[in-house]
Amino acid sequence: MTKSKTNDIILLVLFSLAVLAGPVILAPFGAGYPDLLQRFAIYGIFAIGFNILFGLTGYLSFGHAAFLGVGSYAAVWSYKLLSMNVIPAVLFAVLAAGLFSLLIGFISLRRSGIYFSILTLAFAQMCYNLAYSVLTPITNGETGLQVTLQDPRIFGPETTGELPVPTLFGLNMNETWEVEWMGWTLQFNAGFYVCAVILILAFWVSMRIFRSPFGMMLRAVKSNQNRMNYIGLNTRPYTLAAFVISGMYAGLAGGLLCATDALAGADRMLWTASGEVVLMTILGGAGTLLGPVLGAGLIKYFENIFSAFNTAELNVVFGFLPDFLRDAAVSLSSLFVGDGWHLTLGVLFMVIVVFLPGGLMEGATRIVRLARGKRAKPGAPGVQPAE
Repeated sequence: MTKSKTNDIILLVLFSLAVLAGPVILAPFGAGYPDLLQRFAIYGIFAIGFNILFGLTGYLSFGHAAFLGVGSYAAVWSYKLLSMNVIPAVLFAVLAAGLFSLLIGFISLRRSGIYFSILTLAFAQMCYNLAYSVLTPITNGETGLQVTLQDPRIFGPETTGELPVPTLFGLNMNETWEVEWMGWTLQFNAGFYVCAVILILAFWVSMRIFRSPFGMMLRAVKSNQNRMNYIGLNTRPYTLAAFVISGMYAGLAGGLLCATDALAGADRMLWTASGEVVLMTILGGAGTLLGPVLGAGLIKYFENIFSAFNTAELNVVFGFLPDFLRDAAVSLSSLFVGDGWHLTLGVLFMVIVVFLPGGLMEGATRIVRLARGKRAKPGAPGVQPAE
């Protein structure tokens, strides 16, 4: 077994352990509750898929939220017409998003650069507006598509007066087990672990793509597509395949968003949702394996934790200061939390882009190199003296 394969296996094992231990690792940071853990996993899948397109080929799509929305609608229709089982819902979500991305990619990839980005944005906005107007019989317009007691489900369950919830062969996706550990209440949720296992599989598939000849071709497209065209190599099948795979990842994420809450709305297709996945990938490190997952986790943490702070909580945090200093600290901090959490995200994004163009993964690489440099002594075997 080569060293690179060994490193990949180690990376996959460590990643899997970190994801599965999420409720324990994130509990001290106030992020160990099921809803946020599920969003970490789901948007991690979304960002991994987007990174296959943007990170490998350099094609920047501003319309990937359309596939997220299509996947959500397909999953809810599966719940309404077939059964409340998550598996067929997720499969239909991936299939619908794949077919839709094939259509959009076939048209959009006739252009490159900013023109490609504008085309994908235009298609996403068209889908968003169609969901509110012409396609209302399918999407239920502003109300959103949801499960009802009158749905003609082929495989049940029988209606008992309560809305059915998604299940995995009888296991309720909202089922949660609480465990007291070192003063924290750990919550182990069935829906999160379903999403976590799928995240690990999605990460493994992404790793295989990165290491494959297909992945090398996508990197070549990013490096110099014109040169490849000049030598007679048609790059469109490769870029279209990457676009479709990326769209299927987005559809998978959209289907999983309905795994615990069977509701789909057009707001998931909004351009801001497409911009969010771009930020996730760039913050974490475009073209890296772990970067998009880290970026997704960071943004969702800011969105759910920092946005929850209010003036009363800030007064408690700065309660140790004299009154005049406390009031000043609260006034300043309130600009960056609560409704102003986007300002914190903007400052963080600016700092990372300026000082760490490669994202969080570049920062981690620098720290590792610095640590190795400190451990290595000049004159030791295999170590050259510093110049």
